[in-house]
Amino acid sequence: MRRIVWLLGLALTLLSCKTSRVRSLPFFPEDAPVAESGELARRGSCNAWQNHLPDPAHPEYLPVRYLRVNFHIMNSRDSSRNFQPDSARAYFRRLLDLANADLDTNFYNWRSPEGTAVLPKRYHYVLWPQPGIPGDDGFYFHYDDSLYYLVYKGKNQNNYNRKVIEKYAVGKDSIINIFIQVHPDDSIRSKTYNANHQGIALTTAVKMAGIYESKDPPEWVCGSLNHEIGHLLSLAHAWQEDGCPDTDNHPNRCWHWQPEGPCRDQASNNVMDYNAYKSAMTPCQIGRVHATMANEKSVVRKLLIPNWCTRNPALDVVVRDSVSWAGARDLEGSLTVAEGGVLRLSCRVSLPENTRITVEPGGLLLLDGCRLHNACGKLWQGIFVQEKNGLRGEVRVLRPPMLENLDPAVKQKKLSRKD
Repeated sequence: MRRIVWLLGLALTLLSCKTSRVRSLPFFPEDAPVAESGELARRGSCNAWQNHLPDPAHPEYLPVRYLRVNFHIMNSRDSSRNFQPDSARAYFRRLLDLANADLDTNFYNWRSPEGTAVLPKRYHYVLWPQPGIPGDDGFYFHYDDSLYYLVYKGKNQNNYNRKVIEKYAVGKDSIINIFIQVHPDDSIRSKTYNANHQGIALTTAVKMAGIYESKDPPEWVCGSLNHEIGHLLSLAHAWQEDGCPDTDNHPNRCWHWQPEGPCRDQASNNVMDYNAYKSAMTPCQIGRVHATMANEKSVVRKLLIPNWCTRNPALDVVVRDSVSWAGARDLEGSLTVAEGGVLRLSCRVSLPENTRITVEPGGLLLLDGCRLHNACGKLWQGIFVQEKNGLRGEVRVLRPPMLENLDPAVKQKKLSRKD
């Protein structure tokens, strides 16, 4: 009798183990019916800035972007007109650290409507030497009497001139080249010439002048660097019509805020205005930056370190609530829709090499005309639906998706239906 009871207990244990096992099966959109037209409400254009906003509660949904930069110190032939190499390296490394610190913080934009959100900026700069070249540290020193200076107004104006970029830029298709120039003596002596910090953004390069002459510390210059790179990232001056509803048109005549007078109401702290603070970015500005970075046809995208090619397990994304991604995403980890989570994909989503989208039991994935791929042309594993104890994840097709760069081995599972 005891033997029978023991055998029954063993059988129940084995049955319990079998039923509690998680099964993971590949999902193929062509095998699923497309939803009825009533479920097809779109969430706007993939390129709209509103669809590229960071979620403060879930920053991992929009990985931090990293822009490559280098520095070119332009000097006269006798090396007397700009930073010397050691002091330049110390100054501009510090400047880059401070500019990144400003990107790590954000403030309410003084000239935005009340209640405008303060969102994280989610991008950074990385000093980028040329790989494989001994001694290259991302700093370059040029001694050229015809190109060491910048003139922003007058008969010798050259701020829009690209000669210095064409002659000295390094990796200009993939790195932001920052040229540090000086104002010429005759311009500085002119009473009508502003010899303070001046800058110009030119596609993938920046020219700046006035830093060496002013002797200003990096703390006073980092906002100007963020301002000029902001232009490269598609942002216009915030005091004029810039396409953002949360930045108003204003005179931009106040460098500092003052407790009395017009500068109490007209001062700005926006990074794209001229002011002493240059720290705040509005949701629209942040959304435009990330929309530009996500655009595969944008020259800006080539300036980014492509961290989305291969998986970083620390950046795996798990969705546990109701989320809609109507803008592009370049994930750096695997993607899981957990029990109770709902994820709607309506745009481009790049998955790292050898990762998959997993829909756990009780999770729901909505495919709304999205494009799923690996943005580096590497192979990923597709969508897998898990089942446990009769509860199964669900994938619903609202609009047929495009799946690219799928691992051929996963496609074979369609025949066997085995994980």
